Amino acid sequence: MGGGPRMMMQGEKARDFKGTMAKLLKYLDAYKISIGIVILFAIASTIFNIVGPKILGQATTKLFEGVMAQLAGTGSVDFEAIGHILISVLILYLIAAGFSYVQGWIMTGVSMKISYQFRKDISQKINRMPLRYFDGTNHGEILSRVTNDVDTVSQTLNQSITQIITSIVTVIGVLIMMFSINWLMTLAALLIVPISMVFVGFVISNSQRYFKQQQDYLGHVNGHVEEMYGGHLVVKAFNGESKSVARFNQYNEPLYEAAWKSQFISGLLMPIMGFIGNLGYVAICILGGWLAAQNTVTIGDIQAFIQYVRSFTQPITQLANISNVLQQTAAAAERVFEFLNETEEVAETTDPVVLTEVKGAVSFRDVHFGYKPEKTIINDFSADIQPGQRIAIVGPTGAGKTTMVKLLMRFYDVNSGAILVDGHDVRDFTRKDLRKMFGMVLQDTWLYNGTIMENIRYGRPDASDEEVIAAAKAAHADHFVHTLPEGYKMELNEEVTNISQGQMQLLTIARAVLADPRILILDEATSSVDTRTEVLIQRAMNSLMKGRTTFIIAHRLSTIRDADLILVMRDGDIVEQGNHVELLQRGGFYAELYNSQFEGAQAAA
Repeated sequence: MGGGPRMMMQGEKARDFKGTMAKLLKYLDAYKISIGIVILFAIASTIFNIVGPKILGQATTKLFEGVMAQLAGTGSVDFEAIGHILISVLILYLIAAGFSYVQGWIMTGVSMKISYQFRKDISQKINRMPLRYFDGTNHGEILSRVTNDVDTVSQTLNQSITQIITSIVTVIGVLIMMFSINWLMTLAALLIVPISMVFVGFVISNSQRYFKQQQDYLGHVNGHVEEMYGGHLVVKAFNGESKSVARFNQYNEPLYEAAWKSQFISGLLMPIMGFIGNLGYVAICILGGWLAAQNTVTIGDIQAFIQYVRSFTQPITQLANISNVLQQTAAAAERVFEFLNETEEVAETTDPVVLTEVKGAVSFRDVHFGYKPEKTIINDFSADIQPGQRIAIVGPTGAGKTTMVKLLMRFYDVNSGAILVDGHDVRDFTRKDLRKMFGMVLQDTWLYNGTIMENIRYGRPDASDEEVIAAAKAAHADHFVHTLPEGYKMELNEEVTNISQGQMQLLTIARAVLADPRILILDEATSSVDTRTEVLIQRAMNSLMKGRTTFIIAHRLSTIRDADLILVMRDGDIVEQGNHVELLQRGGFYAELYNSQFEGAQAAA
């Protein structure tokens, strides 16, 4: 997905609405007691609201009868009875409001817990995903599912469930009350339902596809923004602002088109339903007036009936609108479930090997590997590395040096063959135990928002402050840390721009020192430091590498002359292996690389 957005079919919507909603209901199953209480309170609140107009109509009838009696001189308005009726209505509405408040409070809690569970599941899923997924997926696309899609599901769950319950109860209850007043007027009111359904069906069918497109394109926009924000210095340095804006517009314009269409079409629902409802009111008023003239119904009943007609059309409109919102929810939930259903890493072995002591012997046995099954880049590689040996992996850029590291750490599994540590296949260890054996210092440093002390301690969380400082001294980082404000307690910002690249490298080396692993992986660990610091780092590394098996990925061949074994890579294959002297004597590709670097250094001098 890393490039442009996927091409969307014009009619795309949630591909499996029923399946998605079934999965969503499984999340709700854990809160069935709370939802049951919400349903009861919603029903109670709705019933009290439904009964209100009928009782209020009695007050209108009393008032009308009193006025007419007063005009005829046969009586007066019974304000005491009217007052009692109004107090009763007020009490009913207060009870209804209380029930409504409680069920809203409970449902908000449930929806927030669902959001929490979604994000927790996504977070845990990310840790179980294979590295190849992240190599081929835009990071912003994943972030969009964690934020936008989860928020969409949460908000609609909070609003829609109670609305569905109250709307259904209201429709049934109001229908009963309308029939209790007059069946003829009720039939007239029901005529608006099929007309409404025709327009509702039209709106839903035309809007739901745009909601799906809106969620998808929102993910593309977020991905681009996240990428540009992370690399804004490079964008500015290479005058890439116009290109970035053009790419943003390429993503944003389809989002705009999908968003306004979805909102505009779904927004037509309320005015259309309002117009149809008004036609219903006209019909009811004419019919009600005629029936009142016939003394079939009272004035208060007509007033109550008109209120019921409004109460009848409103929940129908809400149900139609909810069905539209549920399509948007299904589209968002489907994207979340798609991620949660992605293929995970190969399952851990059920009977893992646990070493009491790691010696550091590593063997490659007929290893074949390719990032794509049809394209193998490492063919039939075998090598035996003894504990404490230094192995250098060299070759031009793109030769596949880092691939070897990924296989060792089991970020990827070999297609065939095996990699052994102390005689055991790496697949027989748990990934956690395997990676504990390794310490890594990469060319691309990684530090996080936290103190310097916390960043070094990441190598061994249970280390004391004294051990952290000792590791920093061994990595020659202690001196520069003391020159910083607050020293080891200084907070690194999110982009880690408040220390230099070289200082970042020193902290990652200190982290590796603190971890004290039996096997080291050094990927041009001194590439970002000055010459003087490089000498100090090299001394620290020499001390650190003693007694440890070390894999060194090197571009400068002068730094790996003392390696016990040099693996020479070219176009993904290991074309030569041996020590520095042996490889020079062969006069092959390694000798060619070494001599070209030596000649280049002389020319530069």
